[in-house]
Amino acid sequence: MHCYGDLVNCLSCGMILAGLGYLVQHRKTQSSYGRHMRLSPPVQTVPARLAWFFQEMPALVIPLLLMLTSHKPSSMGKYLLLGTFCMHYFQRTFVYSLLTRGKPFPLGVMVAAGFFCSLNGFLQGHYLLHCAQFDDEWSADYRYITGLLLFFVGMAINIHSDYILRSLRKQGEVVYKIPKGGLFEYVSAANYLGEIVEWFGYAVATWSFPALAFAVYSLCFIGPRAYYHHRFYREKFKDYPKLRKALIPFIF
Repeated sequence: MHCYGDLVNCLSCGMILAGLGYLVQHRKTQSSYGRHMRLSPPVQTVPARLAWFFQEMPALVIPLLLMLTSHKPSSMGKYLLLGTFCMHYFQRTFVYSLLTRGKPFPLGVMVAAGFFCSLNGFLQGHYLLHCAQFDDEWSADYRYITGLLLFFVGMAINIHSDYILRSLRKQGEVVYKIPKGGLFEYVSAANYLGEIVEWFGYAVATWSFPALAFAVYSLCFIGPRAYYHHRFYREKFKDYPKLRKALIPFIF
């Protein structure tokens, strides 16, 4: 398949602009799901496990289909997809979604998230398989090594933090409790911190504009949500740790 460079750049720029736009307007456009879901007007909802499964799955399936239908994909690009991007979305699709105990999702939020994952799955997959130029020494490059290290550290933080949050609830419970342990001792949204570290690590490992665009978008989207989580905890629990920050230990 030919590299559609103009399309890649257009989608990447659009993703950055969308993220920055959301960052500016987050008070008005905060995604309404989970603890921040609005109760009125009534909206159609989907069980959390089904919602997470269907909205995350395109980001796994589309890059895999691109690999299967590519005649001469970039070998290093394929390894980066399998080792990083697809690994994350395999975990989100087949592990996180089946274990989550969250509230039902608004159908509109699920559809929007599924559309974004489809678009991003195509963007990352097409770029790495058909546009990226990696030389034979790339696997020894400091950017590749540093990026992969950041990615796997972030993924470990993300998975461990999700486990802590999940352990706070018994099956069927919808109450909120103060998370403790891991990086939750320092920030209210340790799971989001892990995911942000993941995607900036991915951007360094691939040294690509599309990956950087996705990392920036992720920061712009879940950064404000981390702030709202932090505010929720502080308002709900009078004994909430005063030194705990929202997203970045000791800073914010």
